[in-house]
Amino acid sequence: MSMRWSRRGPAAVMAEPAGPRGVLIAVDVGSVRVGIARCDHSRVLALPEATLPRDDATAQRIADLAGEFEAQAIVIGLPLTLSGERGPAAEQVEDFAESLAGIAPCEVRLLDERLTTREAQRGLHRAGRDVRRSRAVIDQAAAVILLNHALDAERASGIPAGRRVNLSKAKD
Repeated sequence: MSMRWSRRGPAAVMAEPAGPRGVLIAVDVGSVRVGIARCDHSRVLALPEATLPRDDATAQRIADLAGEFEAQAIVIGLPLTLSGERGPAAEQVEDFAESLAGIAPCEVRLLDERLTTREAQRGLHRAGRDVRRSRAVIDQAAAVILLNHALDAERASGIPAGRRVNLSKAKD
């Protein structure tokens, strides 16, 4: 924290965080819905943004959101198995990520999302929400958790979290 002077005397001012800046978008891809979260330009706050239906237009909607927010990257949760293996769900998400990478105005990254949905469900349950009636909220909450994981990893290592989706493979 730094100090600055105002007409009323010294005032404490929170310093801007060091490191990369710009909006990141996180995406929790499900078979029915897609939860989306974004962070502020300073990469301090992760905010729920939307829940979209999963259909043929979903990737374009996400690309449009990335353009609207001038996102630096889109981080997509990769649902690995508990043992860290790729299963059918991970393969579907990788295919979706490759499609999105071909049209997105920024890079697309895949980040291990194991247990983010469970963590979101537990959090909503503790807050007194009916988990079955809150599915759209759970998708957004899972995206917020994923985004927080990505931001924490980036702060700790100084490099973007996750694996960049190979654009040459996406355009084949």
